[in-house]
Amino acid sequence: MMRKLSLLLAGALMGGSAMSLVYGAPGSTANAAGSETYRQLAIFGDIFERVRGQYVTPPDEKALIESAINGMLTSLDPHSSYLNAEAAKDMRVQTKGEFGGLGIEVTMENELVKVITPIDDTPAAKAGVLAGDYISKIDGEEVRGLTLNDAVEKMRGLINTPIKLTILREGADKPIELSIMRDVIKVKAVKFRVDNDVGYLKVTSFTEKTFDDLQNAIDTIKKQVPTDKLKGYVLDLRLNPGGLLDQAVSVSDTFLDRGEIVSTRGRDPKDITRFDSRPGDDIDGKPLIVLINGGSASASEIVAGALQDLRRATVVGTQSFGKGSVQTIIPLAENGALRLTTALYYTPSGKSIQGKGITPDIKVDQPLPADLQGRDVTRGESELKGHIKGAEESDKGSGSAAYVPPEPKDDLQLNYALELLRGQKTDPAFPPNPDKAVMNQQ
Repeated sequence: MMRKLSLLLAGALMGGSAMSLVYGAPGSTANAAGSETYRQLAIFGDIFERVRGQYVTPPDEKALIESAINGMLTSLDPHSSYLNAEAAKDMRVQTKGEFGGLGIEVTMENELVKVITPIDDTPAAKAGVLAGDYISKIDGEEVRGLTLNDAVEKMRGLINTPIKLTILREGADKPIELSIMRDVIKVKAVKFRVDNDVGYLKVTSFTEKTFDDLQNAIDTIKKQVPTDKLKGYVLDLRLNPGGLLDQAVSVSDTFLDRGEIVSTRGRDPKDITRFDSRPGDDIDGKPLIVLINGGSASASEIVAGALQDLRRATVVGTQSFGKGSVQTIIPLAENGALRLTTALYYTPSGKSIQGKGITPDIKVDQPLPADLQGRDVTRGESELKGHIKGAEESDKGSGSAAYVPPEPKDDLQLNYALELLRGQKTDPAFPPNPDKAVMNQQ
């Protein structure tokens, strides 16, 4: 059985960014290049002309240029890249957290699109799409031969436009034809529930909606559980690949009432930006445990690092991904964009997690199920070819297994956190002492 949502694969790398969005006119000023640089550019131009004029078949000239640009950027580090108009549009959709579509979480299985779950109160759910359904045709076109991204792109579209799905369902004697009208799909960045006397908050990504979703989740939990009965909160950042830097700061500030959250440092030693918390703890000082694993990257690590260094929360789980760089999204002509690594970020104690990750206060390993044993499910920045070498990086590297069981009863890390909050387990690291916060002296 595939565990697309429970296993962080290499394809999730693009989402693993602490991103700073820069809006304005395309282009920017750069230092003038030397004569040697122009000589190399002339060589590139000569090669390009020979390829377009003499290659055995006429090449796609636009694709050649894009590949050349991406080759330059990926030689810098794994997170810098060129986004053409389509990719830039998709990035904006991801960070905005809403799009025109059907409202289903899907994966690819046996060359068909498999529905993991329909999202409540969306066109797909209202039309009767069920978890476990297989989509074999989209508007009459066979899904076989398409990539998952291609299929998803076909299902997305302008709101109030129709789409026809052909569905194969276990127990049905023939394919099911559904006609669905697309609508605005708002992806919940925060999922939450009450586990008897504990509030559970799972941040799945850092989009423009994350902070608002988190506020709503906390308010709802407070209404459901009386203050004197609420033992505390679990903040689950496992399998969270990152997102917007400002949202990571806002999420951290939700639980803090003092101290620096994160600092970013660019190429110039004087180029340091600090983000501080404001007075007010939205969970009223209740105990907090943060869960991390090898799927917790970038913005997730900013939050975990801030809450750990300031001794506001106890971090439980395994070593995080170790992506400590910030990418700036710079608009370019023709609606394209440049994703460029422009800074490294540092936790409140002044440490870089680049290539190292966040080390949990309490290490709790999550055993792999039988069908995943023997497979490499460990992910970490230090494994990526061409990654920026971190100041704190060692031969041990970063990352750990990126697996979370689908059923809470099998989740050892979550259950360990719940037992700590309820006093069924004890550990010197819980609760942390705020008076021993580790602050940056630089």
